[in-house]
Amino acid sequence: MSTRKRHWLMKSEPEDFSIDDLARVGTEPWTGVRNYQARNFMRDGMRIGDGVLFYHSNTDVPGIYGIAEVASTAYPDPSQFKKSSKYFDEKATQETPRWFLVDVRFARKLDAPVPLSLIREHASELGEEFALIRKGARLSVLPVTAAQWKLLLSLETKS
Repeated sequence: MSTRKRHWLMKSEPEDFSIDDLARVGTEPWTGVRNYQARNFMRDGMRIGDGVLFYHSNTDVPGIYGIAEVASTAYPDPSQFKKSSKYFDEKATQETPRWFLVDVRFARKLDAPVPLSLIREHASELGEEFALIRKGARLSVLPVTAAQWKLLLSLETKS
């Protein structure tokens, strides 16, 4: 098993949970992911200490607003069991949970957001496999290579 640090991009709508919210609380469970591929990234791929690009979606200026890190191993998302939750899943049980999450810890807010428009300008450098800019890709949790991580953070000074 590799101990090399991995990198991820995690999307959140700022009205639901923003980088400022994460800065205020410090660490937060990443609840509500209901896509199997995104769940698998969290459950099977994420390790404590992995880097996270915190992305605001569904906002006037979508883009990367901060950096966080994975703060826990994956565990069952408790919202799947709560009937009052918008993330309730009637097929999930305590014995056989369907949805998992990790805790995410605040690292820093970017000096200036890296807008999606600027990210798209660097599509050729990021590569076709970078799901954020691929047509039809709607995942809320995406893997980011070390080279993509470095390039995306270098755009902070250009935005």
